[in-house]
Amino acid sequence: MKRTGIFFPYMEGERLKDFPNPALEGILEKENVFYHDTRYEVMDGAYYLKKMPEELLAEVHTKEMIERVKKLEAFDGVIWSASGTVQASEMIFEGKIDNAFVFTGYGDHHAGKDFYGGGCYFNSAALAIANARRKYGIKRFAIVDTDPHHGDGTWDLFKEDQDVLYICFCVRANETNRNNKIDVSIPWKLSSKEYLMIVESELSTIRDHQPELIFWNFGYDGTQDEYGDIGISKGCHQKLAKRFKKVADEVCRGRLITVLCGGHQRKIATYVIPRIIRCLADIE
Repeated sequence: MKRTGIFFPYMEGERLKDFPNPALEGILEKENVFYHDTRYEVMDGAYYLKKMPEELLAEVHTKEMIERVKKLEAFDGVIWSASGTVQASEMIFEGKIDNAFVFTGYGDHHAGKDFYGGGCYFNSAALAIANARRKYGIKRFAIVDTDPHHGDGTWDLFKEDQDVLYICFCVRANETNRNNKIDVSIPWKLSSKEYLMIVESELSTIRDHQPELIFWNFGYDGTQDEYGDIGISKGCHQKLAKRFKKVADEVCRGRLITVLCGGHQRKIATYVIPRIIRCLADIE
């Protein structure tokens, strides 16, 4: 049974209104699930979420960009969102948990070295990678991105870094594949079966890369009736989770961090996210 960390910075908003409870009832009580939040009153018995040092930002983003984000009203939420991914990676490399699900209020993959957009202000996977390289000497990583929008920020940050494999499954693939950066074009409308076949065709690339940790940029905005609807069902995301977890088990001792990215509808979040966490934690 996997030890799964859940990282939940306190957030207001409609889409995660059912979290942590009632959506995670029957999950948080499990002995192999470790729940971290920013304030104890959200959930009895929770662990504190650790705020990352702001100096880490300069290892990924430019000083000018950081200053722009600091002036935003959302800055406190932004820094806590990124902190969850950084802390999850630290706990994995210190052997305290095996995998993690990180709730973010402020995206990831549209934040590049000196730009941000689409609700993404800092790139938490990139921050976690920079921190792990400096702190633990970890070199090779993989990022799989199933948000239907192109992760221009992640691509920008790692375009010259061959040790980071980035596979972006997006509707408009317009980048030239190079340096282990792969832009996979997804048709605007397709079935879940067709989508899973496309994803499965790239799993061998992850195995060949032999990462020491896999990040999954999980966006559910491609689900039917969402704002990025590409035709896939709610159940497709759980099937993706099973596939990525299996690959992580094969190549990097199960080290997998699922980072919540796009998605708007509350009912879809409440349906999909608990099922993904149950998969990560081996809860039937």
